[in-house]
Amino acid sequence: MTGAADRAEALLGALRRINRAVAVLVGAGLMACAALVLSDIALRRVHASFGGTDEISGYVMAIATAWGMGYALTELGHVRIDILRTRGGAGVRAMFDLFAALVLAGTVSLVAIKAWPVVARSLANSSRANTPLETPLALVQLPWFAGWIWFALMAWLTFAAALVLVLQGRFDAADRAIGVVGEGEAPQ
Repeated sequence: MTGAADRAEALLGALRRINRAVAVLVGAGLMACAALVLSDIALRRVHASFGGTDEISGYVMAIATAWGMGYALTELGHVRIDILRTRGGAGVRAMFDLFAALVLAGTVSLVAIKAWPVVARSLANSSRANTPLETPLALVQLPWFAGWIWFALMAWLTFAAALVLVLQGRFDAADRAIGVVGEGEAPQ
């Protein structure tokens, strides 16, 4: 049975590495967006403008948020009220953490499921934004939706790996996977 716990820890490590790479890509996208906005602001000084940078930055932020949630999960960056959690021992903390991870995975899955009809409708209707750019909405919604799917997948895989660790009595490893990071601490 220790093999299952070792595989669970290996999975969690792989998810953390993958999400760090995703975070770098998302960060690069945000930096490119910031450069575009700064360039537009500079152009305004000479009475010119790209136009639409506010719209583009909104799209980039929505996509970055959806994809960044998986990173926040693996880095224990999601906020949790843990007043009851801190009152118990390792087993009690693990149960609270598992419950929180399960609720998160279920909620994110529901969001991802409910997001698909929005994307499907935009694809079917070739919908465009009601803005001067007339951005094809599917162009923005597909990566946004993929980010929610990614987050749901990360949440379920993390929950499953943590469940294996808890069942094996490896509470410290489970805490590193789905616990909380105290103020001033860094995730491991």
